[in-house]
Amino acid sequence: MDGNKHNHNVGPHMREEQTESISLEQLRHLVRLLDRSDVSEIELKRVNEGTRLVLRKAKAVEGSVQPGPVIVSSSPTEPAETKHSVTSQLVGIFHCWAKPQGSPLVAVGDRVKTGQLLATIQSLNVLSEIEAPLAGRIVEILVQDGQPIEYGQPLMIIDSAEGA
Repeated sequence: MDGNKHNHNVGPHMREEQTESISLEQLRHLVRLLDRSDVSEIELKRVNEGTRLVLRKAKAVEGSVQPGPVIVSSSPTEPAETKHSVTSQLVGIFHCWAKPQGSPLVAVGDRVKTGQLLATIQSLNVLSEIEAPLAGRIVEILVQDGQPIEYGQPLMIIDSAEGA
C-alpha cells in the first residue's frame, strides 16, 4: 500500500453482503468523497457477485483536455430515424467551449463532421472532450453551459440526414 490508498467502510448502504447494484446516488457520493479527500483511489468489492469497482483520481497535465467517451443512440420508434442523441458518459459540468472564456464550439444549425469537437465535460477538475460520433447538423442542444449533467443524459441531437 502506498499510503495514499485506503480501504474504508463507506456505510451500511453499501455493505458487501447486499445483493442489489450500486445506485447512481451512491456512486455520486463516492465521487464526492474522492474529490474532497487526499485519497487517490476508492475500491468497492462484492465478492459474492464477482463485482469490483475502482474509482481513481485523474492525473491531469496543466491545460490538457482528455477525451471522454460518447454514446450514440437512435430512437427505437422509427427504424429509419436520422436524428441521433449524443449522451454523456460522465457525471460533471457541461461546457460549450474547449478553453475557459472561449467561444462556443457549435450552435444549433451548424454542420459537423465525424470526430469534430462539440463540447467538454468537467469532472474531477479534468476536461473531457465530447466529439461528434457522426456527420450531420446540430438540430438541438439540450443543456446549457455550466449545467451539471448526469451519466447517460442527452446533450445534443444531430440529424445525420444532413451530413457534412
